[in-house]
Amino acid sequence: MIRLEPRATPSVLMSWCSPILAVLLTAVCGVVLFMAVGKDPLTSLGVFFFEPIKDLRGWTEVGVKVAPLLLISVGLAICFRANFFNIGAEGQLVIGAIAAGSVVLYFDDGEGGGFWLITLALLAGAVGGALWGGITAWLRDRFNANEILVLLMLVYVAQLLLSYLVHGILIDPDGFGFPQSRLFSDGFLLPMVIPGTRLHLGIVLALAAALLGWLFMSRSFSGFKLQVGGMAPRAARYAGFSARKALWVSMLVSGGLAGVAGACEVMGPIGQLTPSVSPGYGFAAIIVAFVGRLHPIGVIFSSFIMALLYIGGELSQSRLGMPSAITGVFQGILLFSLLACDVLIHNKLRWRK
Repeated sequence: MIRLEPRATPSVLMSWCSPILAVLLTAVCGVVLFMAVGKDPLTSLGVFFFEPIKDLRGWTEVGVKVAPLLLISVGLAICFRANFFNIGAEGQLVIGAIAAGSVVLYFDDGEGGGFWLITLALLAGAVGGALWGGITAWLRDRFNANEILVLLMLVYVAQLLLSYLVHGILIDPDGFGFPQSRLFSDGFLLPMVIPGTRLHLGIVLALAAALLGWLFMSRSFSGFKLQVGGMAPRAARYAGFSARKALWVSMLVSGGLAGVAGACEVMGPIGQLTPSVSPGYGFAAIIVAFVGRLHPIGVIFSSFIMALLYIGGELSQSRLGMPSAITGVFQGILLFSLLACDVLIHNKLRWRK
């Protein structure tokens, strides 16, 4: 019989092996799931995990999904390290998309565009996401409001605001009444990294954000203060570190990166404002951040896994006839697998005679 025995100190090895074991356990659960619905498990797993990356086009499509997930999860990793639970990145992404899309629609006359206007739109997205995150920071700082409840409610406010705008003042006058803005001109779309594919500049911005996030958290005094405040609030107060500053910095950075992700979506694969600019990237990035051990470099690996789940889920629907919920099912399995494997960080298995 197997029992759990507490470790004297947490296992560093298991801390890093846990995400890998969680991915393997997710694959095993996938085998059981496909067998339960009468599908060949090996063929189904091949479609889900290997079909998306069998050629260059598949890799680039995964990269399109990695870009927003990586941008958001880097910000969430910083926020969670500071012990502030930003679970409203979905709303910040939507506001960033609205801000960037509004700038594009204002300047887009069908002729112009270029580097400076694209940069302006990206900055607008970052500012929009940061301000939306700043609402929660202000309510938490001024009234000690529960940031989790506020962030969740603001997600719905942002989504309803987007729906209101694309049904109203931003609707395409030549769109036959469909709730969407007009298509952005080519001069306002992000340049492609690999010609002939959909992989856009957002992937470069995401990788740069991961590198800068790592430098900030591990090589700067501000990042050190942020982490101390999250791990040991009393020690941080004794050392004179400002909890208010940590709150504002983490929420503004996290919201700004989510806003850039929203801007990249509407200026990249979507090319316009629609009632839904995200399939749930803001919530999926929470899983990405924890699978990546809240490390700005670790989330590169986990965002790739999550992007693979998105593409694999889409292929499973078209090739295997699986329902659209299959992606969410695998995301949930991955999260619970990670929680189960994390138990072994503080405990070890023992055989009971």
